[in-house]
Amino acid sequence: MTYELGNRTAVVTGAASGMGAATAELLAASGVRVALLARRADRIAGLAEKIVADGGQAIAVATDVTDSAAVTSAADAVRRAYGRVDLVVNAAGVMLPNPIAAGREDEWQRMIDTNVTGALRVIRAFAGDLIDTAADGRTADLVNISSIGAHVTFPDYAVYGATKAALTHLSAGLRTEFGPRDVRVTNIEPGLTDTELGHHIDNPTLSRQLGGMFEALGGLSAAEIADLVAYAVSRPRHVNLRQLVVLPTRQA
Repeated sequence: MTYELGNRTAVVTGAASGMGAATAELLAASGVRVALLARRADRIAGLAEKIVADGGQAIAVATDVTDSAAVTSAADAVRRAYGRVDLVVNAAGVMLPNPIAAGREDEWQRMIDTNVTGALRVIRAFAGDLIDTAADGRTADLVNISSIGAHVTFPDYAVYGATKAALTHLSAGLRTEFGPRDVRVTNIEPGLTDTELGHHIDNPTLSRQLGGMFEALGGLSAAEIADLVAYAVSRPRHVNLRQLVVLPTRQA
């Protein structure tokens, strides 16, 4: 399914794989000019080539959202290529579960830097674009990809859940700032979704546990989350789907 979203310009972080890549592809197929931001330059370059070959518009901008200067530089590159941005999708994220007693400060810092501070850097970089777009009477959207882990607790996922709870709360707070300026803020909380997030887990027990959950409950696809993003941003500009929780039926 595609949507009528022509003449819009989007930035999608985490576009090298999973929900970010699927969202970028669907937006491009719906007529959106898409800037792909992610660390893996080869992956987003390949995706940009595919999108263009399929008749869409896309550029790849290698960006590490944990690097403030890199995000600022990426924002400048996007504006040089496409002008003002009116749609931002924060899909970059990392999930590194382990017991708190394991003391994995390296993992804690990486999740905070990516899932929370990284999203903040991207929002700061493009907030002016969104506000100016809305002031001109056009649709402006910020979409944050959080997780059901923001409000459903799982053993050994405490830090990951805390970062996603922060992102969910940030989205709510931003609506008080952006809503009166006609900028929509949508927070999406997926349940079990088949992406590369689980591949980063270095705890064999937790890795097997996650695999067992997929076997027992099934999982959503990245394309299904992308469809939800595109649906939300295709609504009339006075309609804000503020909080969307999406789960596999057996998990619900």
